[in-house]
Amino acid sequence: MALVLTFRSTSFDVTAEPPNPVNPIFGESALEWLGAKLKEGGYAVTEPSTEDWGWYIDAGRDAVHYLVGASAEPEGAGPVAWTVQIEKHRTLKDKLTGRNRLAPDDGLCALVEKLLREDPGTSNLEVQREEPGGAGASAPRRGSR
Repeated sequence: MALVLTFRSTSFDVTAEPPNPVNPIFGESALEWLGAKLKEGGYAVTEPSTEDWGWYIDAGRDAVHYLVGASAEPEGAGPVAWTVQIEKHRTLKDKLTGRNRLAPDDGLCALVEKLLREDPGTSNLEVQREEPGGAGASAPRRGSR
């Protein structure tokens, strides 16, 4: 399962982001902010890096690790449309046996949702939980092309 959060925000300045060398998609500014907040929450977090679908960070605590991806779609003046996706890293054995799935009450997911809800520049937050192979957007995967 992946957690997909979509929202609009005036909190992140996509015009100040360095170019994504893989694809011209914004996302670093939200992940810089989110990464700092996750560190305050006790998570180890990598620096944002690029992929063809946007930007990502790895975050982890207590041997549980996640891929957190972000992409933005600026549409002229006003709040920017954002998508943040969270996927829990699982071993092949976990996937084959159905263990260690991203739970609806997962701590990192709850924290990210809380942070976005509390951010004064964020509006229209929608949260979707998506099953692998289900309808809708798929969670980002590092290294997938």
